Amino acid sequence: MTRPDPSGTVFTFGAVSYDLSSRPFVMGILNVTPDSFSDGGRFVSPQDAIRHGIQLARDGADFLDVGGESTRPGSNPVSVEEELRRVIPVISELSRSVGIPISVDTYKSEVAHDALSAGASIVNDVTGLTFDRRMPSVIADHKATAIVMHMKGTPKTMQENPHYDDLLGEVKEFLEKSAGTARAFGIQQIIVDPGIGFGKTLSHNLELMKRLPELVSLGHPILVGPSRKSFIGTILDAPPDQRLEGSIAASIICVMKGASIVRVHNVRETVRALKILHAVEQS
Repeated sequence: MTRPDPSGTVFTFGAVSYDLSSRPFVMGILNVTPDSFSDGGRFVSPQDAIRHGIQLARDGADFLDVGGESTRPGSNPVSVEEELRRVIPVISELSRSVGIPISVDTYKSEVAHDALSAGASIVNDVTGLTFDRRMPSVIADHKATAIVMHMKGTPKTMQENPHYDDLLGEVKEFLEKSAGTARAFGIQQIIVDPGIGFGKTLSHNLELMKRLPELVSLGHPILVGPSRKSFIGTILDAPPDQRLEGSIAASIICVMKGASIVRVHNVRETVRALKILHAVEQS
């Protein structure tokens, strides 16, 4: 079992500090979109989204990740104005209603700026700071945390026959470069995400999970988001709403391989499963 070096893993998110080497952490997914692959349309109204965010916190989430644009395979981008309309009321209210850090899932600097001003303390950029050149300075100016993810292509095209000559080498090189960009702009807290399901085939996803310990050497906490992804559906021959067991198994594997945070839809069940894993580790 590979664990991150405990040095430098105490991260501060607003008024909350976590030692990310101390136990597995869970990020609850809150999609305020009509077209996300798993729960699109369920939380498009701010009231429903806020209620669900509060429930995820009650269920044991350590973070909430609020996203206003679907990045499922084949998805189309939305305007800055529409994304702001979807996420800002939710982030504003949740920042007052829950005592856990809020992340905004966006690759647009304008959305990140307004979300951080509204109470978010993390920007989860699926492009690894490569889409919007203003993003790193926005994150740095707000003294926020950056999650940098690897994605091959764009959400619209990423699953069109993705190919790698050296999967781990290419993912690691990209994340090193993204983290370097973040540091160059003065971002102090960086989390890396290998991007399960983003420009990867079934075999790519399984290899990334199996070789996750090789990313620990990057020196940053690792976040992985396997929840309800298509590779689980392929293995189990199950639609998104029937992938709970596979998602929990994948989350446990990722934590055992070195992930500090797992990003999931089913928070309560994942938290309970990871408590058992942590108890065994500590025994």
